Amino acid sequence: VGQEPGAPEPPAAEGIPAPRPSRARPRLVFHTQLAHGSPTGRIEGFTNVKELYAKIAEVFSISPTEILFCTLNTHKVDMQKLLGGQIGLEDFIFAHVRGETKEVEVTKTEDALGLTITDNGAGYAFIKRIKEGSIINRIQTVCVGDSIEAINDHTIVGCRHYEVARMLRELPQAQPFTLRLVQPKKAFDMIGQRTRSSKSPGEGRVASGKETLRLRAQGLATLEEGPNPFEEEAARRVDDLLESYMGIRDSELASTMVEVAKESPSMAQLARGLDSVLGEFAFPQEFVAEVWGAVCHPKAGQ
Repeated sequence: VGQEPGAPEPPAAEGIPAPRPSRARPRLVFHTQLAHGSPTGRIEGFTNVKELYAKIAEVFSISPTEILFCTLNTHKVDMQKLLGGQIGLEDFIFAHVRGETKEVEVTKTEDALGLTITDNGAGYAFIKRIKEGSIINRIQTVCVGDSIEAINDHTIVGCRHYEVARMLRELPQAQPFTLRLVQPKKAFDMIGQRTRSSKSPGEGRVASGKETLRLRAQGLATLEEGPNPFEEEAARRVDDLLESYMGIRDSELASTMVEVAKESPSMAQLARGLDSVLGEFAFPQEFVAEVWGAVCHPKAGQ
């Protein structure tokens, strides 16, 4: 039976609590542009990265699969401004879309290629950093921001960044292989740009001290305060560990690991917590010990 508009809610049956009203999704409006140039659009009502890309694609009448990644408050391919799992309420979103495709042949003369891989959360892995003096650094056509579409004609679209890093690490030495790359579409002032490779303590993080919209793979987006200085520093240390152990850099993954560590009274419980939340990574025991030291030992000394 329908209820008349404006009529009071019927009383709950005796002994049965009244149902809680469902929590409304935050209706926040963000401004967006295509990084190579476009009019300004407005998007709202998204919960995760895939929904965000779909909203941007709808505004500009393109396919969501055209979007490689997004940066905050700059149209440049700036890895320090990557959109991760949090967006500041005043942030302006720039979407970098597919440009030209290129193929390069690489000969692996040592174990490490000198790449740091990340992904956009929607199926594309791309190059976040190139180490100076490395194998890849000597190939001038490979740039930070290039999406890795295939390795030896084997498509890796849909793979997470750690899977791609593992594939590259397992390639045999002295045997040439081919990378098929897609570069972001460039504006005139970005053509020929080759990004710097130095680290920044705040890399990949949204500025703290303001409310942010936190995007989640499952469940609704939530409004949260920015991380405190201890959490920011701990996440930076864990991000450094991810790069040294796995060849990836992922500030959102690092923040998740810090949250798990904060709730773990011992290293053994941290290992169990990481396995239950992030079991697909299969972190080795020595890596868990390094995370425990990076997060919990400084905390205990305060």
